[in-house]
Amino acid sequence: MTPTSVRRGLWLSLLALTALWLLAEPDWAKVPGYFAFRTLYMQYSGVLAIGVMSLTMMLAARPRIVERAFGGLDKMYRLHKWLGIAALVTSVVHWWLGQGTKWMVGWGWLERPQRGPRPPQAAVEGFDLEATLHGLRGVAESVGEWAFYLAAILMVLALIKRFPYRWFAKTHQFIAVGYLVLVFHTVVLFKFSYWAQPLGLLMALLLAGGTVSAVLVLTRQVGARRKVAATVERSEVFPAIATLSTELTLAAGWPGHAAGQFAFVTVDRAEGAHPYTMASAWDPATRRIRFVTKALGDHTRQLPQLLQPGTAVTVEGPYGCFDFEDGHTHQVWIGAGIGITPFIARLEQLARAPKPVQVDLIHPTAVEEPAALAKLTAAARAAGVRLHVLVDARDGRLDAQRLQTLVPHWAQASVWFCGPAGFGQALWEGLSRAGLARRAFHQELFEMR
Repeated sequence: MTPTSVRRGLWLSLLALTALWLLAEPDWAKVPGYFAFRTLYMQYSGVLAIGVMSLTMMLAARPRIVERAFGGLDKMYRLHKWLGIAALVTSVVHWWLGQGTKWMVGWGWLERPQRGPRPPQAAVEGFDLEATLHGLRGVAESVGEWAFYLAAILMVLALIKRFPYRWFAKTHQFIAVGYLVLVFHTVVLFKFSYWAQPLGLLMALLLAGGTVSAVLVLTRQVGARRKVAATVERSEVFPAIATLSTELTLAAGWPGHAAGQFAFVTVDRAEGAHPYTMASAWDPATRRIRFVTKALGDHTRQLPQLLQPGTAVTVEGPYGCFDFEDGHTHQVWIGAGIGITPFIARLEQLARAPKPVQVDLIHPTAVEEPAALAKLTAAARAAGVRLHVLVDARDGRLDAQRLQTLVPHWAQASVWFCGPAGFGQALWEGLSRAGLARRAFHQELFEMR
């Protein structure tokens, strides 16, 4: 799943819910007045909001069974983010149709139509589900409103990058509480006739999946079966590029990983788990892995002091599908800055088990760190990979035209990019204009929020 596929997944989700709602409401365009419009489109906006929120919740549980279909957890989390934004927007519309209408009536902008007497209901022997749900409407509306406020605040905080990661990790899980309340709100207020329609079946599946996922989040069971203990063996700091290389030994239970995958590492439980790409190939004989991390925030700046030899940490994974397996006999790798990490692991893997593939590795970097570049050069030589190091101040910035000059046979190659998302998007746009196929460009979307 590429950035384009993420957008496609978002729109397909909204269109599928819309299509089934239109099937359930064939007279959707024949609305006699504002209040009839409000009643009808509160249902529609509610279907969209809880539908995409359910999908968001299910992706938050990191379902292993669908990771490959999505192209990796990084793509799943990007879709999770945009589904969350869609849920926020549609739930605000839903809230305004309900609460805003009441305000406009109070302000005298609208006049609520007089309700006629309700038709008498036929006596029903035994349990009447529709009547029971109708009796809960007041409670569902009240708790749903407060759950919306909670979820909306937490979703907005999640989108603010300056909001500290540790507080994001602590507060974001409480969206699951708001979601469970909104499930009750939906079951009660969902138009009863919809349940017999295809829309009702889909909604039942989404609510069930979202509820299970929310319980997993709240009980801290997400990824629990993929966690193993680890001990720090050694660490090395590269000051010029503010980077730390850490080697750990994993306890029994780690299934192994492919070069290019990443894992969540918990150093401090109060801080929570952070995702880091593994910079080493897996060797079951040594059970050691290496992470290369860059000081980009308060926590990563503290890692040289926290990750001392003997320190116990928890590693969860592996995740990701950035695995270099695409059938091409010529590949171009672009590791921008700290994005070089997955390529270091692949170099180590190729040195151990060569494959019939020609590789050009381009490493754009803002700062030249001789010690780190010496290690990279030696690893590339051992793997039989052509290395191109571009230091910004000396060599200028990399763009699609520069890449084509560096690698004359680029058109027959696949391109694997890891680095800043905007940089990758600019390269893709330039290469696509030059004729590179979408399936030949692989980009790691390494942003978990």
